[in-house]
Amino acid sequence: MRTYERRNLVAQHDRGGFTLLEILIVLAIIGVIAAMAVPRLLGQQRSANVKISKQAIHSLEQNLDIYATGNNGEYPQGGQEALAVLLEMGADGSEPLYDKVPADAWNEALFYEYPSTKTTSNRPAIWSAGQNRQNENGSGDDINNWDDQTQ
Repeated sequence: MRTYERRNLVAQHDRGGFTLLEILIVLAIIGVIAAMAVPRLLGQQRSANVKISKQAIHSLEQNLDIYATGNNGEYPQGGQEALAVLLEMGADGSEPLYDKVPADAWNEALFYEYPSTKTTSNRPAIWSAGQNRQNENGSGDDINNWDDQTQ
């Protein structure tokens, strides 16, 4: 009986960890799963950043409409510097529409132009420089508010 107990004890003691081959197989499986999942996740991140930027542009459009309503239907005239009026208190003592200039998903300030040279509508042109962070005046990978408008 003692011989049987010893063999059983020795067998349990020898099997205390994982072999190198087992660890390498697990790492290979994890690598294959990661290789399949990472590209899909990166594609979703790009799509999410575009949606966030479009939402920031839409929000700015809405606040510009509020500003125009209180200013005889006139939007701030000029380029990006014209957005500074949204950071100031209203003439009637109302709170500023923004605490800071709105930004896109890449934390870059949105671009603004009114009157717009980019569209035939009477709305301001607003765009984000996009993922490459290069201002291409609304083209290239820039995200703008006039491609989605009906003119």
